[in-house]
Amino acid sequence: MKIFHATTRLLRPRSVRAKIVALLMLPIVSLMALWSYAAVTTVAAIGDTERAKDVNSELLAPVAEFVTAVQSERTAAMRYAAKPGETSLDDLRADQQATDKAVTALRAGLSSSSSDAALIDPALPDRLQTLEADFSDLAALRAGATGSAAKDARTTVSTAYTDYSAVIDHAFAVTGALTSEQGTDATSEARVVLELSRVRDAVAREQALLAAATASGTLGKEQYARFVGAVATQRALLRPAVADLKTAHRPAYDVLLDSDDYAALVKVEDGVTDAGPGPVSTAVLKDWDATSTAVLKGLAAAEEDAGTGAAAKADVFGWDNLGASGVAVVLGLAGVLLSLLVSVGVGRGLIVELLDLRNSALEVAGRRLPQAMRKLHAGQGVDIDAEAPMRRLAGDELAQVGTALTAVQRAALKAASERAELLSGISGVYVSLARRSQVLLHRQLDLLSVMEQRQQEQQNHAELYDLYRVDYLATRMRRHSESLLILSGIAPGRGWRDPIALTDVLRAAVAEIEDATRVQVWAVPKVSLNGGSVADVIHLLAELVENAAAFSPPSTKVQLRAARLRDGILIEVEDSGFGMNEEAMAEANGKLRSERVDLLDAKQIGLFVVNRLAERQGLRVELRQSTDGGVAAAVFIPENLVRDDMPVHREPAGHGRSTDPGTALIQQRRR
Repeated sequence: MKIFHATTRLLRPRSVRAKIVALLMLPIVSLMALWSYAAVTTVAAIGDTERAKDVNSELLAPVAEFVTAVQSERTAAMRYAAKPGETSLDDLRADQQATDKAVTALRAGLSSSSSDAALIDPALPDRLQTLEADFSDLAALRAGATGSAAKDARTTVSTAYTDYSAVIDHAFAVTGALTSEQGTDATSEARVVLELSRVRDAVAREQALLAAATASGTLGKEQYARFVGAVATQRALLRPAVADLKTAHRPAYDVLLDSDDYAALVKVEDGVTDAGPGPVSTAVLKDWDATSTAVLKGLAAAEEDAGTGAAAKADVFGWDNLGASGVAVVLGLAGVLLSLLVSVGVGRGLIVELLDLRNSALEVAGRRLPQAMRKLHAGQGVDIDAEAPMRRLAGDELAQVGTALTAVQRAALKAASERAELLSGISGVYVSLARRSQVLLHRQLDLLSVMEQRQQEQQNHAELYDLYRVDYLATRMRRHSESLLILSGIAPGRGWRDPIALTDVLRAAVAEIEDATRVQVWAVPKVSLNGGSVADVIHLLAELVENAAAFSPPSTKVQLRAARLRDGILIEVEDSGFGMNEEAMAEANGKLRSERVDLLDAKQIGLFVVNRLAERQGLRVELRQSTDGGVAAAVFIPENLVRDDMPVHREPAGHGRSTDPGTALIQQRRR
């Protein structure tokens, strides 16, 4: 069962095109199979008719002519044997020449026959061989039939009758074997025609027996018995056989049976039968030869019309042969072609509609919808009716599917538009809160600065330490307010005009966190950063350093390293914390590289802040596993933001309270 299901799965069409083609081709293939069967049957019928015509022309017709010739020769031989004479001898020789011509024609037919005798009937080869032997023995038969000095006339007549009748029976045996070959529709049944041939032979036997009796003047007992048997055979077979003929072939026999010649023949048969053996009455046998000859000719003509003659005239491609099967083949071919055209047209149209629907869906999913989404995320408006015009729910199922896809697109655009409006509102709230918080924090930091100076003058170290701690907290709060502005797409107002040393930038970033003593800064290259990027780099590094300190044990150090590369600066922040699994690491890096920031995602907001800062300055940030088991954040600063010359003055823009570059930068970041 499993193998069956697996095979079914393998044979099942995968694409819609293949399924449609399979669905449409199944009835066409079935119709073609039926048409092929009809065509093969019709071609077979044509072949059978051709073969039947060949058998008829090469075997049946020559055998029938041979039988007729031998029957005539038998009558002449018996007449000559009963009463030799010059006239009867001339008639016998003429009949013998006719028989020889029939033998030659039959032999030619046997030689040219294209049919395998054994395939027609297994007994046919032996019967043909027997008939061939009769051809060879024909000379000896004639010599015995014409009598000799050692034999009397009666014996010679009996011998002629027996020998010639045996040859005719052998010929009928060949004809009987040929009746197993299917004939043409134009002929009557071969068995019926063979019975009528035997009827004609019975009349020919009657003629031969009475011809010998007329010549000798007496009808012997043996001849009388044979005559009565021939009459009985003729009358027993004739009318039933005629009744079995095709309707078209009966009239010829009906005319013959109603003719005066046949009536005279019957009268002679009855007279001879009633008279019995003995002397022949001339009154009874009056006009016997003419009457019997006329009946034999009529029987031969009717027999030919029902058999060999009809087969010779049969049209292989005629209506009688092809008939309904030919019409079925023509109509079937027309039906196959019409079905093929309709199926191809319908299938092609359906496939084109499906492809258009697929391409339209792919265009919506791959280009138009993402484009509209990018516009919405960029704050640009989108006309939903222009992007996805609403269609009427009309047409067939495929058109309705297209309408449904348009409805889905409109729903997605509407939801995205509403989400963009929501994000815009949230961004506005962020900006408003951040601005308010910044004002209060600046006032708070100024107040703390005054209090710190007063405590320094009073040398109250405990209070001064607490004030510094509050100062750090306020600085972090201000950075979070700046993060809100950054997430909203607004740049903070603070910045530097002149380049700042990388050492001071790292110190300022460390000063942004509460537990700055946990951060170990290693040797820093003597380079500086452009003033326009300093604030964003400090903010970015502060986020990463604070994150490393928050997710690592308090007893461990956070390592901060910087290295000069050929095409920029690489800064690495490494902790010894618990680390992240591969899925969480991939998700975090995805947020760092994402082109858009989801303001509704409350988890790991710092990563989105780093994302915005890195995008604005062209930095590259990546998280990876640390060798100590924690997490290492790598920040690459491109060459266009780096200067190898160290600045002489690092006075912050708008402030001039400190002459120490590092302290001034820290104060600027904290104020």
